[in-house]
Amino acid sequence: QVQLVESGGGLVQAGGSLRLSCAASGRTFGFTAMGWFRQAPGKEREFVAGIRWSGSTYYADSDKGRFTISRDNAKNSVYLQMNSLKPEDTAVYYCAAADKRAIDVNSDSWAYWGQGTQVTVSS
Repeated sequence: QVQLVESGGGLVQAGGSLRLSCAASGRTFGFTAMGWFRQAPGKEREFVAGIRWSGSTYYADSDKGRFTISRDNAKNSVYLQMNSLKPEDTAVYYCAAADKRAIDVNSDSWAYWGQGTQVTVSS
């Protein structure tokens, strides 16, 4: 059974940084696509960043330049370094994985999900 487990969320002041981690388990081969989504209260889940097995990265326009996604294929893990955080970044952040070549911003295209980790940015 595939499991994605996130860690690294918390409370931070505006302008601060956090690093989220996600470890996948339950299968011997890695996912071709891994990514991060977030969901704020009362809003739909939205794409944050994605990374392909090759290391190619994709970002939501709102996060470019502030967030960096990376992965360690040997550890079946994906990371999200978040800098210059803003109060509007407050949300539950979800790790996602899929066996697809392309990074899709549509959450319906991702088959596997973590339980989420809360990120709260205070002003």
